[in-house]
Amino acid sequence: DRLKYNPFMSDYYGLLPINLSGLETTSILGRAGKVKVDNFARQYKPASGLTGLLDSLPRFLAAEDFRSVIAAILRARSKGKPIIWGMGGHVIKCGLAPVLIDLMNHGFATAFAMNGSASIHDFEIGIAGNTSEDVDALLTDGSFGAAEETGRGWNNALVASCGLGESLGMALQNLADPRFHDHCLLFQAWRKKIPVTVHAAIGTDTTHIHPAVDPAVLGSATHKDFLLFAALVEKLNRGGVYINLGSAVILPEVFLKALSLVRNLGKKVEAFTTVDFDFLQQYRPRTNVVQRPHSGQTGAGGQGFAITGHHELMIPLLAACLLDKIRHTGKIFPK
Repeated sequence: DRLKYNPFMSDYYGLLPINLSGLETTSILGRAGKVKVDNFARQYKPASGLTGLLDSLPRFLAAEDFRSVIAAILRARSKGKPIIWGMGGHVIKCGLAPVLIDLMNHGFATAFAMNGSASIHDFEIGIAGNTSEDVDALLTDGSFGAAEETGRGWNNALVASCGLGESLGMALQNLADPRFHDHCLLFQAWRKKIPVTVHAAIGTDTTHIHPAVDPAVLGSATHKDFLLFAALVEKLNRGGVYINLGSAVILPEVFLKALSLVRNLGKKVEAFTTVDFDFLQQYRPRTNVVQRPHSGQTGAGGQGFAITGHHELMIPLLAACLLDKIRHTGKIFPK
């Protein structure tokens, strides 16, 4: 035993290192490898556009998932299936409303769902062309969240007979400054009769502290939007896509409850795609959006994806790839 009698090997611990001489080896040529050169990245070909860039990415991990998300959205569009975009306020604050409006105009967004924060930021963009307060500077004297035009305009917009999103869109036709029409998602979606649902949790949004707030109307309007959202979720069956953009709690919870409600009523919602886009992967989006909807027999054939990255980079990239794909294929899709 060459290890046992190696004069340079210490037996201070009364235990010698294991002897490797009996190890059975195998040939790499007969072994299955998960990483193969066929799936490696390819050199980008100049002037091949975003489709060329997409094709050049390695076929592993997030790059392959990103391609799968694009393919799922393209399939949904070609079949006339819903493509629902849920979003938190940061998406609007990143200046992405024009990108989402463009996706809507090209048939890549059939509905939007917002938390209260997203609706407020978009409302402020519509009426003033700016949003997002300096919380640290304004919290000391309590002036944070006390903007008169926002609080009164947003609350007075609510109509008891309408959902929150519809009420805001309708009001913005008179309240929005024409200079900012192209930057206001609520207004543009309402003009095109694209549903926008707004899901408010009482006490989470600045508009809830304004004297003009009517809790009964607010609660009724957001509940109407929940029921409308559930009707949209029902249509995801067999090919639809639900995308969660930067909502860590509210929309993942609303989505899961709506899905359970629809299935409880005997409707099948299966074989659809869910995606979470965020710069941090958090528990509720990962669980309620990516995993749970496709678990068990009721989720048969569906798939969830988690794409990590900054919204201001990932969403314009996704939109550009989708538009480039239809330009290259020349296919006509329903809008």
